[in-house]
Amino acid sequence: MADRLTGQPFTTRSEVIAQHGIAATSQPLATQVAVDILKQGGNAIDAAIAANALLGLVEPTGSGIGGDLFAIIWEAKSQQLFGLNGSGRSPISLPLNYFIDQKLTAIPPFGPLSVSTPGTVDAWYEMHTKFGSMPMSTLLQPTIDYAEHGFPMTETISIEMTQSAKHLKGFPNFAQIYMPNGSPPEKGTLFKNPHLADTLKHIAKHGRNGFYRGDIANIIARYMKDYGGFLNEEDLYQHSSEWVTPISTQYRGFDVWQLPPNGQGIAVLQILNMLEQHDIAHMGFGSETLIHTVIETIKLVYEDRAKFYCDPDFNHIPIKTLLSKDYAQKRNTLIHHRANQQVESGLNLSALNHGDTVYLTTADNQGNMVSLIQSNYRGMGSGMTPTNLGFVLQNRGQLFSLNPQDYNVYQPNKRPFNTIIPAFVTHHNKPWLSFGVMGGPVQPQMQVQILLNLIDFKMNFQEAGDAPRFLHAGTSQPTGKKMTQGGCISLESGFSASVLQGLIDRGHDIQDLSGEYGGYQAIAWDDNKQVYFGASESRKDGQASGY
Repeated sequence: MADRLTGQPFTTRSEVIAQHGIAATSQPLATQVAVDILKQGGNAIDAAIAANALLGLVEPTGSGIGGDLFAIIWEAKSQQLFGLNGSGRSPISLPLNYFIDQKLTAIPPFGPLSVSTPGTVDAWYEMHTKFGSMPMSTLLQPTIDYAEHGFPMTETISIEMTQSAKHLKGFPNFAQIYMPNGSPPEKGTLFKNPHLADTLKHIAKHGRNGFYRGDIANIIARYMKDYGGFLNEEDLYQHSSEWVTPISTQYRGFDVWQLPPNGQGIAVLQILNMLEQHDIAHMGFGSETLIHTVIETIKLVYEDRAKFYCDPDFNHIPIKTLLSKDYAQKRNTLIHHRANQQVESGLNLSALNHGDTVYLTTADNQGNMVSLIQSNYRGMGSGMTPTNLGFVLQNRGQLFSLNPQDYNVYQPNKRPFNTIIPAFVTHHNKPWLSFGVMGGPVQPQMQVQILLNLIDFKMNFQEAGDAPRFLHAGTSQPTGKKMTQGGCISLESGFSASVLQGLIDRGHDIQDLSGEYGGYQAIAWDDNKQVYFGASESRKDGQASGY
């Protein structure tokens, strides 16, 4: 007898189904704010901005106006996808030689040297100018209200704040904002951030320039200068987001869309191109053969990632070659029964001319859909907390390499390699799925597993996120870090002992990476039934809701 009424044997729950509008975020209050905006007549873009603003308050461990933002937007009117790269650049006044003179081999993760220009606020206004329908002041007001009056801290975020505070509590102003009683707020404790409320009021009144020019910009620049940083008024003044054309590959009849580099979304497409050559469904979910095949594919693709993924303004990236089916076939011949202990990129340069994140998705009664991801990078970011502004500046600059031979080498006014990737899937030229998975450098691995669960193993949208995951670690990084011998695999609970032993027999190193398995949100459109399906996995505090 089955022990569940519906679905898979692992712990899961029903999908959320809605007709008019829907949102899925990593924090329930943010989801509710998004749905409120939709009910008031706002569109999916309005709802996404409002939800993201609130996440910067209620989930500062993965987001905030000191970080970067990427989005893929399906506009119903034009039946077209739009991509937005809202990532910031390195300080104009900071040269590579500074790091060399300091005898640094990597950019420190915390403190002033890892800070790049925050891109989130500009990205909000780009989205709003192009697609928004409600005043920005209306979209920011729920966050202002919660920041002034307080909200109860949720469980996962409380734990993550405590972990971040261990590294960041010594940086100027951090404890004042995030440790009001000498420690981070516990689960259920009311938390307020009146300084962030004042900052958002200023932005609501003065618009995008209220952040990148004038008082706020001056405070950020003065703070950075006082504490050994280089980000200044010129960096903020010159910042701009970029509308980009999404790139795609087809996997078993589904068109999977990502943003081009400086993000790592292309890795998802490369992995799918290789896996399409295998009978994934026949292997069976959770099988030794499936895990081995996917892991060996990831190793090969991540070597290309380490070599080529960077700011395209500074290097020619061979995207067309990397995404070709012929290239995928050639790389696939390197997968054998035993685990590869060392692999390299398949392209020759001379022949060519814990990350923490929030992901949310929204959809409205017009058919617009937003896939949005936003992050400060490591935990709560650099620790650099500008005076009386209520947020932490990101440490995304840590992802630059300091090796002059690398594509992703540090240079002034350059966008670093970025781990955060929103995803979108169309089917027969119609929207099918807006989704993403938090998790820093391993996001491509988890996105691929979601798609295999949906397309090959026929799981529903909630099950696809709740299913146990496996991850590969130790691969070469665009930061210049080299792959350890063969890397290692971590498996969530839910895989059998025989599968683990079989992987060990194939030469895989099994290690525990507890807590690193991400946080998935998704909205799917059923064109036959004319309804949305929403999902938010149980690894985070998130919620999907609609009406």
